[in-house]
Amino acid sequence: MTVAHHLQTFHGLRVHTLPEAGTAELPEPDAVAWRLDCFEAGDIPFPEVWGHFTAAVDTTRVRALVLGPWWDDEYCELRPVLDLVLADAERFPALRALFLADVTGEECEVSWLQLTDVTPVLERFPLLEEFGVRGGDSQGLGEEPLSLRPVRHEALRVLRFESGGLPGPVVRAVAACELPALERLELWLGVQQYGGDATVADLAPILAGGRFPALRHLGLQDSELQDEIAAAVASAPVVAQLETLSLSMGTLTDTGAEALLGGQPLTHLKRLDLHHHFMSGAVTERLRTAVGSAGTEVDLSEHCEPHRWRDEEWRYVAVSE
Repeated sequence: MTVAHHLQTFHGLRVHTLPEAGTAELPEPDAVAWRLDCFEAGDIPFPEVWGHFTAAVDTTRVRALVLGPWWDDEYCELRPVLDLVLADAERFPALRALFLADVTGEECEVSWLQLTDVTPVLERFPLLEEFGVRGGDSQGLGEEPLSLRPVRHEALRVLRFESGGLPGPVVRAVAACELPALERLELWLGVQQYGGDATVADLAPILAGGRFPALRHLGLQDSELQDEIAAAVASAPVVAQLETLSLSMGTLTDTGAEALLGGQPLTHLKRLDLHHHFMSGAVTERLRTAVGSAGTEVDLSEHCEPHRWRDEEWRYVAVSE
């Protein structure tokens, strides 16, 4: 399975894709999250799309920006495009949210999106409150892989990495960042085949609690290590400060579920998201009773059956290639 839909809302705003030049009346600059898409703009190069956008819209009022498909050749490298955006950072004093690579599987597989070092985004936009990234460089085709350096950022409240294979160095960098305002952290960890080589040990600083004092939602998702992650979360100090927890989209089985059932209480959570899982019916009902009976919303949808090949079983994450 791959990412199937574009963002419909972002940062609490309706996403509006910039049309071709002169084809429609534009909304107020601060009323929508602006989405730039080379395909929708008439298959023109991104520098022309960017030029049209910055000329037609009062950038000083833009609150949220979403980058859709940006390439005009077979390589989907983000760095030249991101450099263009960062060069104009001073023209966006009101920008509070940025999403990189709002691309579906029909446009480009998530594993083929050639990203870059995204640290400069946090450095150039010190007032940014929400930052989302989709993709990686698991095929090794880009000049550099998705990367992040540890930073301190005072304003960031939401950080989201969507990947079929999130590199271990990125996970370790997130865990080393100082983000005192961070309320929501979501990591799609993916599989090793597509570059997802992060380990449970890499998550230890996050799970220990206190690293992000304002954290209220934690998503450790889309992992082939979902049972191991569940076992670590079962005794993780960070859980006490959370309101919502997601261990969804991965290969969670009865083994991980039993660890959750035998661990610390989860009944203080408003929501526990375990959708897309490989748990048995009996264990899902035990979870529903143990956690849901206290008023916690428990998402146990999308029960999956392993693929079987000869005498082996294969469990799959929701998003990989």
